[in-house]
Amino acid sequence: MDLSNQIDFNDIFKSNFLDQITSFSLLDTLIAMGLAFALGLFIYLIYKKTFKGVMYSSSFGVSLLAMTLITTVIIMAISSNVILSLGMVGALSIVRFRSAVKEPLDICFIFWSITAGIVLGAGLIPLAILGSLFIGIILLIFVNHQSTDNPYLLVMNCSSDESENIAMDYLSKNIKKHVIKSKTVAAGSAIELTVEIRLKDASTKFVNEISTLTGVNNVVLVSYNGEYMS
Repeated sequence: MDLSNQIDFNDIFKSNFLDQITSFSLLDTLIAMGLAFALGLFIYLIYKKTFKGVMYSSSFGVSLLAMTLITTVIIMAISSNVILSLGMVGALSIVRFRSAVKEPLDICFIFWSITAGIVLGAGLIPLAILGSLFIGIILLIFVNHQSTDNPYLLVMNCSSDESENIAMDYLSKNIKKHVIKSKTVAAGSAIELTVEIRLKDASTKFVNEISTLTGVNNVVLVSYNGEYMS
């Protein structure tokens, strides 16, 4: 058998596939993945500490950790191969995410995880660490800041225009600020008012006093964060 007709194994891989194996650095990969895990865990803890929604989702927090790791792997792969980077961009361009983001702040954490992975994968380790620490501190300060001027929604049922005027006069004298959000008039002159109010102090005793006013049939006070009503 003529040896010249034999196919060398390396000729099968026209893109120098075997050369990529020799250029792979196990130490660099372990360092990058370890740092990605640490930053992803830090992002997860900040998300858990600053969560202000109704129902906490632990799976979303874990996905932030995984997103940092996955992004780091992708960037490390495409940073050393131009052809692979072009193919990866084309592959990712067809991905569509259908999960709805319930909290506006969740978008911030998603971009934070992706950014941390990109910076780590590019080898900019000091930027990734210092940037993540700075972002985490800012979020802890501003998200956990407790304002003394919290808004409330006051829902009142009045039997007539006169009782409405009495109730609104009482609000003007006993609270810091009030704005009518909605007003519903039913048959028989029954009136339902929804008023956004700001308290002078933390006391809510005025609600008991309003309920005793003439013509006021029902009063409900609801905590309101000011984000979900236009």
